[in-house]
Amino acid sequence: MKRLLAVLFTTLVCTPVMADEEVNIYSFRQPFLIQPILDKFTAQTGIKTNVVFAKKGLIERVKREGKHSRADLVLTSNFSALIQLEELELTQSIKSDLVTDNIPAAFRDPQGDWVALTKRVRNVYSSKERLGELKGLTYESLADPKYRGKICTRSGKHPYNLGLVASMVAHHGEAYTKQWLLDVKANLARKPQGNDRAQVKAVKEGLCDLALGNSYYFGKMLTDEKQKAWAESVFINFPNQENRGSHLNVSGVVMTKYAKNSANALKLIEFMSADEAQSMYASVNMEYPVKPGVKLSPLVESWGTFKEDALALSEIAKYRPVALRLIDEVKFDL
Repeated sequence: MKRLLAVLFTTLVCTPVMADEEVNIYSFRQPFLIQPILDKFTAQTGIKTNVVFAKKGLIERVKREGKHSRADLVLTSNFSALIQLEELELTQSIKSDLVTDNIPAAFRDPQGDWVALTKRVRNVYSSKERLGELKGLTYESLADPKYRGKICTRSGKHPYNLGLVASMVAHHGEAYTKQWLLDVKANLARKPQGNDRAQVKAVKEGLCDLALGNSYYFGKMLTDEKQKAWAESVFINFPNQENRGSHLNVSGVVMTKYAKNSANALKLIEFMSADEAQSMYASVNMEYPVKPGVKLSPLVESWGTFKEDALALSEIAKYRPVALRLIDEVKFDL
């Protein structure tokens, strides 16, 4: 009896109590965009997801918290955030044959520090009334003097535009891109301001004839009763279809350096890279799936097919510091 009690005591004291299966997420992406996907993941795996959402400051928070951070994953809304997390050494390699099979190499970090989950095009919108559809349009042609006083855009330093400028450096070099920025600045109808939707609104109001904006905002406006008229006033143009293709930005995910639930985090990354979640991303947020072969939403599909820039995001990322410096040098936002 004494021996049995001793065994039971040892078992109770030394055997760890298993915690609930969970994964903790810091998300730049709004809850309504990702919660349906997370709910589906929990239903299939039993793994609970805990989300901290913020539009900014999450990278600084992960850095500040260090090894005490609860974050297992960070979901980003743009490519620049993925690169920042990598450069600050706040990530660990994502090692999964499933992810490798699902996501093309151009949309994965070569060392596995980040994985893209959705694509969006950096489109140019043109006024239906004043310009019409511009099928042969290129990013380079935005510098043409014929567009003097006709272009609207948000800040050149915003991650979406910073990525575009970095791609220009990657394709054309520093000197060409600096002159291009100067010429585009000369063609602006107003100082860079507002978000992507505000640029399309400005076209509707006659303030400009061309606007830079991400593709999924077009879908969002078309399905918003208050903003539908803005979107219906423009054509969505896919630049550079006769040469390198349109520039892409992405949303994505990293696994944090000190993830406490790394196995569960990897399962979620794998889930988000597979057909079901990729399809949900497409239907909920009007984005392009990263996994080949996943069906688009009917609205996005109605915009037609397009050629995308084949240059790997990791290659474009190398030119972000140069792009930022050039934007400052030409005082693009002033």
